[in-house]
Amino acid sequence: MTISRRLKAFLVACTSVVLLVVYLPLALVVLNSFNVSKSFAWPPSGLTLRWWHAAAHSSGARHALVVSIEVGLLATAISLVLGTMAAMALQRTRFFGRNAISLLIILPIALPGIVTGLALNNAFTSIFGLELGFFTIVVAHATFCIVTVFNNVQARLRRMSASLEEASADLGARPFMTFRLVTFPLLRSALLAGGLLSFALSFDEIIVTTFTAGGHEQTLPIWIFQNLFRPNQTPVVNVVAAALIVLSAVPIWLAQRLGGDAEAMGTAAP
Repeated sequence: MTISRRLKAFLVACTSVVLLVVYLPLALVVLNSFNVSKSFAWPPSGLTLRWWHAAAHSSGARHALVVSIEVGLLATAISLVLGTMAAMALQRTRFFGRNAISLLIILPIALPGIVTGLALNNAFTSIFGLELGFFTIVVAHATFCIVTVFNNVQARLRRMSASLEEASADLGARPFMTFRLVTFPLLRSALLAGGLLSFALSFDEIIVTTFTAGGHEQTLPIWIFQNLFRPNQTPVVNVVAAALIVLSAVPIWLAQRLGGDAEAMGTAAP
């Protein structure tokens, strides 16, 4: 019993240290977004909303935000379609090379971002002759966002009984009708969770975007990085970063809740 209590206390202490290391810097970013001092003197001599007002009227930050949202939505839409199709093809059929294809789909998110970005940059410019810009950013983000949808859908399909789809086919329903009336309702929460994670992943991406954006487009992470060391822009960057901390937590929380609901549904369905 004594050893168990000591082990429990040790685990609690380790967890507390890890959480402190992770979240204390984030808390400082949020606090500094209200700091009256441009140099972020500590402790703050006062709090102000001046920097939030400046960030709201920053044309560069607003444009970068719009670009990030557009890229995230398009990359998520592509990922939902291709990731779902790939997951259903690999989960519902058996063929030679199935495991190799599954590995190739997952590989982009496992590779270092700088390797993926460099490879895509060479492919876009040298092989396809494309000019780097909005289109190449969307394609680049879709390559790794597909993985989140693929993993969510495949996990959900593994918990679903194939007998429901077989029963629908026995009753005369065509494959598309079976998907629309049987499969899709059971996949809906997993798709939504995968879509939210894909959007969050795309919205925060900077390494791959740096290699595929060219000099014409700026997403919000790139805008933050380029303005981080400009003295007049540093307080605005802190405000944008603080807003991103709050906004990024929302899709992650929703995806976690939806993932839990999908698991409960999968347990109850059989």
